[in-house]
Amino acid sequence: MTDLPNGLTYAQAGVDIDAGNALVEAIKPLAKATRRPGAEAGLGGFGALFDLKAAGYEDALLVSTTDGVGTKLRIAIDSGLHGQVGIDLVAMCVNDLLAQGAEPLLFLDYFATGKLDIETAKSVVAGIAEGCKLAGAALVGGETAEMPGMYGDGDYDLAGFSVGAVERDGVLPKLDKQRAGDLIIGVGSSGPHSNGYSLVRRVVERSGLAWDAPAPFAEGQTLAQALMTPTRIYVKSVLPLLQSGRVKGGAHITGGGLIENPPRCVAPGLVPVLDWNAWPLPPVFEWLQQVGGISDHELRRTFNCGVGFILVVAASDAEPVLAALLNAGEDAFICGQLAAA
Repeated sequence: MTDLPNGLTYAQAGVDIDAGNALVEAIKPLAKATRRPGAEAGLGGFGALFDLKAAGYEDALLVSTTDGVGTKLRIAIDSGLHGQVGIDLVAMCVNDLLAQGAEPLLFLDYFATGKLDIETAKSVVAGIAEGCKLAGAALVGGETAEMPGMYGDGDYDLAGFSVGAVERDGVLPKLDKQRAGDLIIGVGSSGPHSNGYSLVRRVVERSGLAWDAPAPFAEGQTLAQALMTPTRIYVKSVLPLLQSGRVKGGAHITGGGLIENPPRCVAPGLVPVLDWNAWPLPPVFEWLQQVGGISDHELRRTFNCGVGFILVVAASDAEPVLAALLNAGEDAFICGQLAAA
């Protein structure tokens, strides 16, 4: 094949293969640092293998999840704070695995942009690798897509994919074991996590504050820094409790907030009844509600309101479960119970 005069190149069309290769080389050490039993975290192949036997499983079911971080990305892009949004991406997937009783094993990411900026992408992937370490999952691969004409200048999008495993008898929720009178334990959130940010951005617009203005609800932080606080990853504190057999159900409080998520882990004939006075509404949500004029119901069905994860346990198991969560560094409290429908 011969070169043609005036022939176009992929780079002239807006896709820089060399930049993509440079990014892969830059992030290889980040992926390597997430190695775990069962996975050799390497990049460059067409797929990733995982050895369940090496991870200690005997009769495992696989659980898969996928998610993004929504319009929280808009704040990251507008403020230039890219370093922690990767933690959000991992958290949104692995916390969903926990709700099924599963241990996160491996993670893959998808990063799409109009023109690849290596430093921005590396910063995002560094956050993803940090999230994987917090979750005990191996970063085994991903995809970087440079798509000129599809994204505005400096814009990018993220998606995450995670696979976990759970022994067959450990799958949650255990609907047949739930009873009226079982207690709901709330595990504190770090803020809005990665939900409701279209509403958050409208509230910020109404407030007239710039992203670099001091946050009215978080001393020592700018508004952007406070709102970019990453989603809490609950794996290390919650997974041992799931594996202990004390937990009958769990829910990750994401889109739909505290109105729509708890019922997803509760048996037919029962309803979760939350005590809204059992914990204080964190300052960030107070500020959003006040400035946005948001009703209680709208706040509760949009945001986690300070509860990032819930566990359903028998009343007799509540005290040891609470103690374990507190010892693991979580803010945990009884926030409701199951009642007959």
